[in-house]
Amino acid sequence: MNRIDDLALLVGRLLMAALLLPSGLRKATNLGGTAQYFAGLGLPAPDLMAIAAASVEVGLPILLVLGVVPRLTAFLTGGFVLLTGLIAHRFWDVADPAAVVGQQIHFLKNIAIVGGTMFYFVSGAGAFSLAGRKR
Repeated sequence: MNRIDDLALLVGRLLMAALLLPSGLRKATNLGGTAQYFAGLGLPAPDLMAIAAASVEVGLPILLVLGVVPRLTAFLTGGFVLLTGLIAHRFWDVADPAAVVGQQIHFLKNIAIVGGTMFYFVSGAGAFSLAGRKR
């Protein structure tokens, strides 16, 4: 792999992290509001789910930026984002046509992120990562 490839992998990891981290920080700084939102979705144990979601959305971006355990990070990130799309962005269940569009965009964004995690799973973190330094 050449330097351009390694740089592209770094930028890709940073972009995925930039999408997840702000959401995780918002959840972490407003656990009560997050729990209320989760309760509205009908999720069990919304308080616990809020803590779990905030932890995952803060922890996974850190792993992405550092480039450690890339396959595990890719798998967990892809799985989390897919589940989030299926649970929180169910555009097929929305009655308001204007809201359908917004939820569909969020759902498709999540699907695209899952695609990115598949590339990360296959390619690894590259040289500009803690995993790359071990080689």
